[in-house]
Amino acid sequence: MEETISLKDIAVTLKKRLTLIALISAVAVAISGIISYFILTPVYQASTQLLVNQKSSDQPVLDPNQVRTNVEMINTYSVIIKSPTILDQVGKELNLKQTTEELTHKITVNSEQNAQVFNLTVEDEDPAQAVKIANSIAETFSTEVPELMNVDNVRVLSPAVLKDNPTPVNPKPLLNMAIALVVGLMAGVGLAFLLEYLDNTLKTEEDIQNALQLPILGVIPKISVEDERAPMMNKAASKRMGSGTLES
Repeated sequence: MEETISLKDIAVTLKKRLTLIALISAVAVAISGIISYFILTPVYQASTQLLVNQKSSDQPVLDPNQVRTNVEMINTYSVIIKSPTILDQVGKELNLKQTTEELTHKITVNSEQNAQVFNLTVEDEDPAQAVKIANSIAETFSTEVPELMNVDNVRVLSPAVLKDNPTPVNPKPLLNMAIALVVGLMAGVGLAFLLEYLDNTLKTEEDIQNALQLPILGVIPKISVEDERAPMMNKAASKRMGSGTLES
């Protein structure tokens, strides 16, 4: 016989294990908050924009073919800007302790579709250092491109600037705690149903009927302490009433 679980059974199970679910969720949120605020190191971000465009042109109007060429060259520039040719010079200029490979992982290059501008983003644990690295890479790249590509069409459009109160991009404590809350709820609910599944004790008449596959012929009602005392109190009262009648 297949067992089916109704919405009422689910609600009863969740209600019975509500304290466990809440405890697991609270612990998950607390651990996530402690790790995010006190253990993980904040990471800051600095960005600079570079413009890909010809320095001068003999044509009085903008050449669409030239614009298309500049846009297509951004893909090549995205690779060159993260190459050892550029990053080695940046490391020497700033006396960085990171290797070229470690520096590469801190750099992100992206561009908008059909735009002649691409963004260079650098992440570092020191916000001032992130700004220095971003500006140094942009300046070194714009200087080396004419020699590498034999074309002078890169300019620094917007250098990175150090803000007064920089905000770290990672970690994000509130987001981490929200995710931990969802995970904690899921884990708590899963554990609640697992404990309910492993609990094979018989608690109700339906449990006995389902286990034995036999109809219930009778049920012994629960007798409380008050119910046990009631006959004794009635008997005592009857005696008092009887003795009172004899005395009269």
